Amino acid sequence: MGTLPAVRASQYARTARESKTVSGRQKKQKFVYDFTEGNKDLKDLLGGKGANLAEMTNLGLPVPPGFTITTEACKVYLESGKEPSALGDEVGAHLDALEQKMGKKLGQPDNPLLVSVRSGAKFSMPGMMDTVLNIGLSDASVAGLAQQSGNERFAWDSYRRLIQMFGKTVLDVDGELFEEALEKAKRAKGADSDLDLDAADLQQLVDGFKAIVAEQAGREFPQEPREQMDLAVRAVFDSWNTERAKLYRRQERIPHDLGTAVTVCSMVFGNLGPDSGTGVAFTRDPASGHQGVYGDYLQNAQGEDVVAGIRNTVPLADLETLDKPSYDRLMSIMGTLETHYKDLCDIEFTIERGQLWMLQTRVGKRTAAAAFRIATQLVDQGLIGEAEALQRVSGAQLAQLMFPRFDDGAADEAGARRIGWGIAASPGAAVGKAVFDSYTAVKWSRSGEKVILIRRETNPDDLNGMIAAEGILTSRGGKTSHAAVVARGMGKTCVCGAEELEVDTKRRRLTATAPDGRGTVVIEEGDLVSIDGSTGKVYVGEVPVVPSPVVEYFEGRMHAGAEEADELVQAVHRIMAYADRVRRLRVRANADNAEDALRARRFGAQGIGLCRTEHMFLGERRELVERLILADTESEREEALGALLPLQKADFIELFEAMDGLPVTVRLLDPPLHEFLPDITELSVRVALAESRKDPNENDLRLLQAVHKLHEQNPMLGLRGVRLGLVIPGLFAMQVRAIAEAAAQRLAAKGDPRPEIMIPLVGTVQELEIVRDEAATVVAEVEAATGTRLRLAIGTMIELPRAALTAGQIAEAAEFFSFGTNDLTQTVWGFSRDDVEASFFTAYLEKGIFGVSPFETIDRDGVGSLVRSAAADGRATRPDLKLGVCGEHGGDPESVHFFHQVGLDYVSCSPFRIPVARLEAGRAAAAPEGGDTR
Repeated sequence: MGTLPAVRASQYARTARESKTVSGRQKKQKFVYDFTEGNKDLKDLLGGKGANLAEMTNLGLPVPPGFTITTEACKVYLESGKEPSALGDEVGAHLDALEQKMGKKLGQPDNPLLVSVRSGAKFSMPGMMDTVLNIGLSDASVAGLAQQSGNERFAWDSYRRLIQMFGKTVLDVDGELFEEALEKAKRAKGADSDLDLDAADLQQLVDGFKAIVAEQAGREFPQEPREQMDLAVRAVFDSWNTERAKLYRRQERIPHDLGTAVTVCSMVFGNLGPDSGTGVAFTRDPASGHQGVYGDYLQNAQGEDVVAGIRNTVPLADLETLDKPSYDRLMSIMGTLETHYKDLCDIEFTIERGQLWMLQTRVGKRTAAAAFRIATQLVDQGLIGEAEALQRVSGAQLAQLMFPRFDDGAADEAGARRIGWGIAASPGAAVGKAVFDSYTAVKWSRSGEKVILIRRETNPDDLNGMIAAEGILTSRGGKTSHAAVVARGMGKTCVCGAEELEVDTKRRRLTATAPDGRGTVVIEEGDLVSIDGSTGKVYVGEVPVVPSPVVEYFEGRMHAGAEEADELVQAVHRIMAYADRVRRLRVRANADNAEDALRARRFGAQGIGLCRTEHMFLGERRELVERLILADTESEREEALGALLPLQKADFIELFEAMDGLPVTVRLLDPPLHEFLPDITELSVRVALAESRKDPNENDLRLLQAVHKLHEQNPMLGLRGVRLGLVIPGLFAMQVRAIAEAAAQRLAAKGDPRPEIMIPLVGTVQELEIVRDEAATVVAEVEAATGTRLRLAIGTMIELPRAALTAGQIAEAAEFFSFGTNDLTQTVWGFSRDDVEASFFTAYLEKGIFGVSPFETIDRDGVGSLVRSAAADGRATRPDLKLGVCGEHGGDPESVHFFHQVGLDYVSCSPFRIPVARLEAGRAAAAPEGGDTR
């Protein structure tokens, strides 16, 4: 055959491997499971929906019969571009069994069996993948459905829904075309709702919908029932790789190789009349966590009507009046499911002429406040233990609880007016400019604007805008609408169902009749809007915010046992207390002054992991640094250092006092010296202007010479860190002396200072040895002068790849390592943290090269690998080597789990992130053996 070029040969080999994998999978796998064959533990194979339908079936709950096509079949399809060869026969066999069980055949003209086709991945992806209902209806069977049901309107309504869903989901027809046709039909009838359309109207609408399909899809709507089902299954497989699905997975950090299962379920109908309906229920309030009756119900409707929010629902409690037997049965089932799953359950149900059917259950998404409340409630009820409660919450949720809240009382004073009141769907205080489509939301947010996405209702196509927005506001829908469910999952503020607000997306405006009686309010795109997801209130203008009670608790201004502390604060307190008991990782703070140190200590910091001394040289001290840089003689340099010494000493005294009894890691001066000098362009202009006036300034001339001398093309890889201490005599010695004298003074005052000196940017052990020996000499001089024995450790920051690769050697001269993962990420990737966000990072995230920025969450395979090996090599040399991390990753939840796994002793982060790090350190320690701790 001849030799293939290298690239083509590689591609050929990969294709051969994939074909072999696909072939092997097809030979050994069963691709279709009846609902009676699965259980809730098979989510990897059956997806969440299929596994839970099987579990409910096994519990004896009323589930319409059906079967599930596995994620393995989807993987074969995605790898090979076609379904497994055995899938058609397996589906056929299960369809035959379903037809025998139901006593009718798919699409049978006189008595048709109809089915739904739904996606269902392992992880819930609300609204990301599409559903098609009523498959099996056709021109030949619609009359049979009418006769079977005794309801001609219902039959034609079901048929138009099938064509609409199938056209949009399977044939990629623009969904707006169907919506416009429906609106036109309602206008012609003078109807406010689709319920006002009769059988004849709907029959005309079916003809119109079929014409849209023929024109837009280039083919007729398929009339063969099995073809409808097969195409729908394929569309579900394809939907795994749609842009919105990939975007959601990146947002939620869901792996891209899981694939989706497909459930095929016999239809039950909620649109058969007033004795039928559909709804969504929660066993507890997903917004607050409180127990009670929560959910939405819609009479004479199919399930997608509730989720889409196209008609406003009634509260689930109203079902007791409308259909008490079904309500009582539902309450009993909800109790069964919550006890069985030991968690909040999200339930979809349909009532068909008084018969209750369960269509789905899953562990429900919840707000941050609900997560903490529910976790402690379930502990009190004996359903779960404290370790499991800790896994039910997350650092990201805790961070949400620490965000400020609106101060309603100050709204009027700030000029903000309440213009509406909707359903509090997802808590938080969000302020931003009004935008009316996702494109604008993304565009404006990328330019730095904060926006509120305003829609009548959202759908999966709005995902980009929902991610970009500070909050979401809709005039339709309830707590179970698409907007509410997705917002809760992402931790976004959301207000839904604000009916008094008239949203005009085409004219890009919102109109409201103000409840204060002050006339009509019109909000144009770009106007400031404030929404309160905790109360449902909507304001025009910016509402002031007040601190969160959770922050007040951490600050020590509210005690969990006090009467004024609400149950949320008590729940947070209980879970944090357990996390602190079990965690191995200690948590320190990045703090440069006494004020930050004291706040960090209130937040639970167990020391300072990074004090950046360069932050102490700003303001009035800048002139002293200039004098140091300009020094031509040793005496001038000594004079400048002598002036800086008492200032540095005073800084450290305050810091050691604030952190008395706890370790304080002080990093010696790190940034390039030119950062303390005037901008080269500004200084050059100043000198040139002075010379043009014949009035030169001698100091400016000397400064300009120094700036030119120190100017570097790439200063972050230039004269900084340990290199400064080696090049500028006495600089590090002055800082070490200030630290040692401050410690001695605190000891004399009966304090307990525990300083640690960190040498930055070390690349070789020889650099560290020189600075360490100089520091040891200075410390010995201070001990002799004060008659004090100082406990003072000397270590280094590992922030260069070479330092990580030679960690075994460096540990010979270091008592501790602190991983500077900010710089380590820059140097490993070759990225400038200050520049990449504005240049190519957005494209990398959109293309899926990154799921998340490596500056936010540690790159486990690259940077993480260096941290792991450096920790191991360092401890091989020095078993008692203390290991920590002081980059921003120290406060990132996922990164904290990694640092726990590799055996670090502590993480250090900004004060506000300390509670998050404490919680995640506890979660990492309490995670099940071998479980995914991320």
